Amino acid sequence: MAAAAFNASELEEGMIASVEALKREFSGLRTGRASAKLLDPVQVTVYGSKMPLNQVATVSVPEPRTISVQVWDKSNVGPVEKGIREANLGLNPVIDGALIRLPIPTLTADRREELVKLAHKYAEQSKVSVRNVRRDGMDLLKKLEKDGMSKDEHHDNAVIVQELTDKFIKEIDDVLKTKEEEIRTV
Repeated sequence: MAAAAFNASELEEGMIASVEALKREFSGLRTGRASAKLLDPVQVTVYGSKMPLNQVATVSVPEPRTISVQVWDKSNVGPVEKGIREANLGLNPVIDGALIRLPIPTLTADRREELVKLAHKYAEQSKVSVRNVRRDGMDLLKKLEKDGMSKDEHHDNAVIVQELTDKFIKEIDDVLKTKEEEIRTV
């Protein structure tokens, strides 16, 4: 009866969202390898409004260390270049007509360590987010127990919440380990 208000899959969705957000953050961390996703945060001011780069140009990776941005309307090349520079990605756009080339510089050892520290920071934020979802679930269980949920039901659901938390913390650690290896070996 009162247990119907507890839904473990809702908690799981919140934890999945935390891991997905971490993966998006990691896709923006430059590892010395060209990736079209590197330009996802770029916003361009054209036609009187800000819009994502992919709405004014085609982004491709013709070589492992180069990103190409083919601007559809040649009059937008300047604003696209400005948007790339303002995104502070450490890239130096080279303009060739309506095509902008972005050579990806090699990473220094110091920069690699900075990126690893940043990756750890992102992972910790994601873990905090998962733990917040866990806390919300446990708070709901306490409330439901006061409203009539049995102690056994409360315990069983608390075990489920903890198992979900452990599963997603491990997934975050695995994603971090993979990203760390990628940063250190490129």
